Amino acid sequence: MNPWRLRLLSLLDTLGTVRAVAQAANLSPSSVSQQLAVLETETRTQLLERTGRRVRLTPAGLILARRARAILDHMDSVEAELRGFGEEPSGLVRLGAFQSAIHTMAVPAVTRLAREYPHLDVELLELEPHDSMPALRGGDADVIITTTDFDEPPLGPDLDLVPLATDEILLVVPPGHPAAGRGAVDLAAYADEPWAFDTPQSYMASLALRLCRQSRFEPRVVCRFSNYMMTLQHVEAGLSIALLPGLAVDRRYRVATGQLATPVTRTITAAIRRGSPPRAAVSVVLDALRHQPDLPLPGRE
Repeated sequence: MNPWRLRLLSLLDTLGTVRAVAQAANLSPSSVSQQLAVLETETRTQLLERTGRRVRLTPAGLILARRARAILDHMDSVEAELRGFGEEPSGLVRLGAFQSAIHTMAVPAVTRLAREYPHLDVELLELEPHDSMPALRGGDADVIITTTDFDEPPLGPDLDLVPLATDEILLVVPPGHPAAGRGAVDLAAYADEPWAFDTPQSYMASLALRLCRQSRFEPRVVCRFSNYMMTLQHVEAGLSIALLPGLAVDRRYRVATGQLATPVTRTITAAIRRGSPPRAAVSVVLDALRHQPDLPLPGRE
């Protein structure tokens, strides 16, 4: 079986359509279909069946697609071992992380790894939790930093989870705001405030909306930013207040934070694909993420 064709089959299981696989692999849909047909010939098994204008995996195709990721990982592991036999971990590891974890967790870990393992290359990818799980399963990321607390992405026996830290959701207000320095705050008291939100359908936008509605009000959203730095600038200017993870509150901005009366936390987790033992390069990246000497959790004002 050709490894490249196995990867296409695995992508079809993850992405659902031949067109999506073609886009991910930079091929034409007809080329993807041809390669999958060759894979059927190689395996002497019907892997696909047509339903209307679309194709779907047969039971045999599903089994092979879900075994394919472990097969490909094992091949990568063997290749890496042969290249670096008796040497330090080397090669490329793709690390996906959501925005606030990049500068607080991923960059410090990668910086240490660059000093300790000069032949190891870590590619950083910004991936929100709803994007990182499919990327990991599809082979576009080798390790992800994510959270499973609120969005409830589908988990299964194909993933190994490694808890990294606990991060608290905070109310972020301008300096001098009445909420600053008040200790625990009740969100209902800020129902009439202008709010800064993340972009629609994102992890933090969904969580913030849920918390506001649990406090029995609909927030008056005056801006939406996909970048926490822009949100902090807006709050610092006195134009809004926001709900943000503690890791996102950069001390360079003059803002105050308040703990929610009913604390809300998220568990930050690393995840890798389960299967054969992770190759050495992936293992050292996981170790670097787990051993953060000075995780910068912001204090409360």
